[in-house]
Amino acid sequence: MAFEFLGRRSHHCGALGAQNNNEEVILMGWVASQRDHGGVVFIDLRDRWGITQIVFNPEVNSSLTECAKSLKMESVIGIKGQVIKRPESMINLKIATGEIEVLVHEMEVYSEAKPLPFPIKETCDALDETRLKFRYLDLRRPSMQRNMLLRHRAAQIARQYFDESGFIEIETPVLMKSTPEGARDYLVPSRIYKGRFYALPQSPQTYKQLLMVSGFDRYFQIVKCFRDEDLRADRQPEFTQIDVEMSFINEDTIMTIMEGLVAKLFKETKDMEFSVPFPRLSYAEAMANYGVDRPDLRFEMKISDVGHLVANTEFRVFNDVLASRGAIRGLCLKGAGRLSRKQMDELTDYVRTFGANGLVVIQNTEEGVVSPISKFVNEETFCSLLAHFDAEIGDVLLIIAASESVVCAGLGNLRNKLAKDYQLIPEKSFAPVWVTDFPLLEWDAQDGRFVAMHHPFTSPKPEDLHLLDSDPGKVRARAYDLVLNGSEIAGGSIRIHQRKVQQRMFEVLGIQEETARRKFGYLLDAFEYGPPPHGGIAFGFDRLIMILSEESSIREVIAFPKTTSALSLMDGCPSEVDSAQLEELGLQIIDDES
Repeated sequence: MAFEFLGRRSHHCGALGAQNNNEEVILMGWVASQRDHGGVVFIDLRDRWGITQIVFNPEVNSSLTECAKSLKMESVIGIKGQVIKRPESMINLKIATGEIEVLVHEMEVYSEAKPLPFPIKETCDALDETRLKFRYLDLRRPSMQRNMLLRHRAAQIARQYFDESGFIEIETPVLMKSTPEGARDYLVPSRIYKGRFYALPQSPQTYKQLLMVSGFDRYFQIVKCFRDEDLRADRQPEFTQIDVEMSFINEDTIMTIMEGLVAKLFKETKDMEFSVPFPRLSYAEAMANYGVDRPDLRFEMKISDVGHLVANTEFRVFNDVLASRGAIRGLCLKGAGRLSRKQMDELTDYVRTFGANGLVVIQNTEEGVVSPISKFVNEETFCSLLAHFDAEIGDVLLIIAASESVVCAGLGNLRNKLAKDYQLIPEKSFAPVWVTDFPLLEWDAQDGRFVAMHHPFTSPKPEDLHLLDSDPGKVRARAYDLVLNGSEIAGGSIRIHQRKVQQRMFEVLGIQEETARRKFGYLLDAFEYGPPPHGGIAFGFDRLIMILSEESSIREVIAFPKTTSALSLMDGCPSEVDSAQLEELGLQIIDDES
């Protein structure tokens, strides 16, 4: 039964159809399933292109059929056989090759597989830890292979789009100078210069600005970046960006070009048309109406200020918040019906995780208003609140009274939770929106200074420059984020290109001239030699593919991801290294007890 045809595969397992009837073919792949029908053995042979049913008939070759019966799942075989058109009643419409099967005449077993830790099928019930440990098996599943192919396709579309738009792809260093300004850097010790370290790039920010100084005008790169930060479903220690920078540009042009990219990606991967231009919201509008700077516009339920409607109640919580110049805002959950005590307690506990002391629930029932604060609030005020939200019978008002930041965090996250719990988000819907006019700075109470909301090279709005001295917290940035379905998929800004403005920015951030020279001296020097006005943006490529593939975690669209504790369960990294390596680098491990 053994014969040599390695490298002579005539077709892949998704290619054959009725047009190949009676042809002799050679296929290679994995045993995806096996069925014994009264001595005739049917096997689904799989490769990355698809599945072909192959048939072993004892009347044709009994010993070959017996061998087929002993094949283990996911063993790798090659076969030579004849394509046979199936009868009309036996056509399998679920697979592309369902019109035919291949009657096997010869077979080669290339490798046998051990019993599997989980079945290789569309969906997988195995624990995430098991899937990650045996990732090479998990990647054989059709859904994972589709995700990887989608990722490949999207990367090629992006490259073509940028090339046709006059961009050039330039690689920037992976070993660079450490300039910790946001997340912690991943450091790489130097063997030659003991005691010195490279850093892995959190982004190519300074390099792409230098490329603008170099005159390249339009740059892009699909690039790996690294951040040592707390992880979650849509964050990994190493991730991929589509990085973009342009000279002689403004916000509107950058947004227009990026809208074209997103529209092209959705059209060519999902055959979905996106209407351009995308909606725009200022940061202030997003926070006031949605509580977060990455609003999900697939559903309604805006947040609204109701402080003026409850200013004259006897409810002490409202009065105290208004006296302290806090915020009182709420939202209306349409058609919720009557909430149980347990449901109200669960919602209250949820908003407490964002700093709120409580949640005011007002239910509009057929019997009238039902609320724990009824004895402190008169009927006229309740009527005003219900009218404000156009509330009907069965609607529920949910109100938080606290500081501005707590109200935004509480209601913004509550809004998203309710949308999921009550299935308010239409299936296969996509709602992009630009968020603009971010604050340039935010106050860091722990360090007692302002820090850059984006990065220290973001340009302030020219009309707000005078506020850098008198009221830095009110300065708006020339920054913009592209949000899709409640996830930030891209963010960027117009950069500071004037040396004096950059120096002023460092002063406001508390970065002394000596420190600035040490961290960014090469960039500041370059700015002395004619930097053009420039700006850019970076897409979170993993997050974008996650949304395109309609997955809930970026781990599903990365070939070999880490766990939420930054471990690779498959290869066991991070791992210890031997003492000789450490000695060569001039390093010594100090344990916690020491």
